[in-house]
Amino acid sequence: MGHHHHHDHGHSHPDLKGRNLLISIILNIVITLSQIIGGFISGSLALLSDALHNFSDVLSLIISYGARILGKKKACSNKTFGYKRAEIMAAFVNAATLVVVAIILMKEAVERLVNPQEIESDLVIWLSLIAIFANGFSVLLLKKDAQDNMNMRSAYLHLLTDMMASVAVLIGGLLMMFYQIYWVDAVLTMIIGLYLIYMGYDLLKESTKVLMLFTPKRVIIQDIVDSICTIEKVKNVHHVHIWQLNEDEVHMEAHIDFREDIKLSQFDAILEEIEEHVYHRHGINHVNIQPEFDKCDSKSIIVQD
Repeated sequence: MGHHHHHDHGHSHPDLKGRNLLISIILNIVITLSQIIGGFISGSLALLSDALHNFSDVLSLIISYGARILGKKKACSNKTFGYKRAEIMAAFVNAATLVVVAIILMKEAVERLVNPQEIESDLVIWLSLIAIFANGFSVLLLKKDAQDNMNMRSAYLHLLTDMMASVAVLIGGLLMMFYQIYWVDAVLTMIIGLYLIYMGYDLLKESTKVLMLFTPKRVIIQDIVDSICTIEKVKNVHHVHIWQLNEDEVHMEAHIDFREDIKLSQFDAILEEIEEHVYHRHGINHVNIQPEFDKCDSKSIIVQD
């Protein structure tokens, strides 16, 4: 059985990511506390809903930070992959909370539309401005890391949507101050909820696919099989599994039938060729091949284990 690895981690230093997450956690704790107090004083549902979302941000950032720490732990005899999936789990949890928070916000908004209340708009405006600047700073801190890491992207989305929610709250506060349009508070809350569902769904779907060991979307198994079969001594490729372990690792295992009973040294040379091919063309960096000759088993490309 041949097993080769390629490692190509073009990411920021983990300590910088951890530092940025910690700064964002502190900022969001301050925002959350101020919005909860301000929401009760002013009577603004949008402000309280923004506080609830900010609280979910704090939880999501703590989960993301904890996942980063776990992800750096080494593998051991009873955890042979270590905690490499910790960040994927964090992304899944954070995406799910985005959707749950959105549903709660929309329910509260409907109740407020039925029973509108007068709101102290001055406090809403000032607190939303503070939240916009604080969340905007956090968004800038995490933006680069969010491009290539699902966990950091989940934290980034929480902060980005909260910044946009704060902008909506600010607009609502200004409309209430100058035009006494108090129902806009509930309408904006509904819009925020819909946007959260929109943003959270894709990430929830993406992280679920990784956790379910689905083949990455960019990988076409038939193309890989066809290209491997062009190698002279290869008869067929079957029993193929391709899955994504985490952001950095895509694994492939397969059985290969050879036309003749080749030497181990010949197999090593062919394995090296396969490994280079699937890495450079398909981004697969862990290849595990089971060589076979004249063996009676299923020759289907996909076999249910």
